[in-house]
Amino acid sequence: MTFLCLASYFKGNRFLEQCKADGNTVYLLTIESALQEEWARHACDDVFAVSNFHDRRPLINVVAYLMRTRKIDRIVALDDFDIEIGAFLREHFRMTNTGHGDTIVRFFRDKLAMRMRARELDIRIPDFCPIFNHDAVRAFLTRVPGPWLIKPRSEASAAGIRKIHNADDIWRRIDELGDEQSFHLIEQMVPGDLFHVDSLTANNTAIFTEVNAYWRPLLDVYQGGGIYATRTMARDRLEVAALRQVNASVVEGFGLGWGASHTEFMKAHSDGQLYFIETSARVGGANTAEMVEHATGVNLWAEWARLECSRGTNEYSLPVLKQRYGGVVISLARQETPDTGEFNDPEIVYRLNLKNHIGLVVVADNPGRVEQLLTNYMERIARDYQAVMPAADKVSH
Repeated sequence: MTFLCLASYFKGNRFLEQCKADGNTVYLLTIESALQEEWARHACDDVFAVSNFHDRRPLINVVAYLMRTRKIDRIVALDDFDIEIGAFLREHFRMTNTGHGDTIVRFFRDKLAMRMRARELDIRIPDFCPIFNHDAVRAFLTRVPGPWLIKPRSEASAAGIRKIHNADDIWRRIDELGDEQSFHLIEQMVPGDLFHVDSLTANNTAIFTEVNAYWRPLLDVYQGGGIYATRTMARDRLEVAALRQVNASVVEGFGLGWGASHTEFMKAHSDGQLYFIETSARVGGANTAEMVEHATGVNLWAEWARLECSRGTNEYSLPVLKQRYGGVVISLARQETPDTGEFNDPEIVYRLNLKNHIGLVVVADNPGRVEQLLTNYMERIARDYQAVMPAADKVSH
C-alpha cells in the first residue's frame, strides 16, 4: 500500500520505519518549519512540505496534485493536531473506509463531543456545560459547586485551561473569550489522582492496554510549574483492572476501530470513583512510547503502523509481552544542553535530547524501584536543573 503520513510536529519515525519495513510506499507531508528535523528519510519514498496545515484549500490542492501520479491508500495523521486534518482529507477524497471521518474524529479531538459521547455510553464524567447559551451556564453554576474549569475544546495537554473559584470570574472569562466562547466548555473540577491508559485497538477491540499514573495532575504541572513524571502502575492493583475496563468502553464505544490511543482518567479524592477526562487517537507524548516499550516490549508507534497495514483483516498479532515497569521524568532546564552524566543508574534506558529540557526513562523489574528512582531524580532535577515558564493558552510547535 501507499501511505501519506501527516506530521506538523517532529514525531512518528518508528511509524514511518515500520510502514517501510512492511513493504509499503511511504510519503511524509510536514510543514516547512519542521522540514529540517531528523526525520527517518531512509523510510520515506519522498518528503513534502507546506507552509502550514491551517489553510485547508491549499492543502487539498497539494494532496490532489500528489494523487495525480500516486495512488494513496491510507492517510495517517501522526500528531494530535493533525488528526482533524487527516479526517478532512479523507472526507474530501472519499477515503473514510480507510480511516476516521469528521464525526468519529470529533470524539477524539473535541472535548465537548467526547463528553457527550461518554454520557451516551454511561461512562462517568465530571459534570459539564457547553458555553452556548448563557442561561444554561447560569443554571450549571447554580447546580454544580465550584471550583470549575473552562477548557478549550480542541487544545492539547492542559493548554488554555482556566481554574476558576467564583461565578463572577467565570463571567469575566466568558466575556474575554468573546466569539471564542462556543469553542470552550465549563466543567466541574474533580480533584484526584490522574491516570493515563495507553492502548492499541484492532477491529474495534482493545487488544493491548498499559495503565500508568501521573505523579501530579498535568494541570498542576502545566500551570503551576514543576517536574513531569509518570510510571507504570503495579499490575495487580484493583484500579488497573477497573481502568482497563473503562478504557475499553471508551475506545470501543467511541469507534476507534484500528490504531493507538491515549486516554486519561481521574480517581476522585471525594468518592474514589473513576472519571473519564479525555482521549485521543494517537500515541501519548512526553516519552510515553519509550516507557511503554521498555516495560512491555511493545513500541506503540511501530504497532500502530502494523495495525494500519492490517486494517480490515485478521492478520495482526501482538509481539510477546514483557512484564517490567517503566517511569519517565522530564523538566524544563536552565541549561541549554543539560549534562545528565551524573545520572548513571543501570535502569536508565533513554535520555531526552531536547534543547533546555532534561528527561530520563527508567525500567525495572518491580514498581518500587521505579518509584525510588523517580523520587530521587525529581529532587536532584529540582535542585540543579529545573526552570519554570509561564503557562501558555495554546500549544505551539
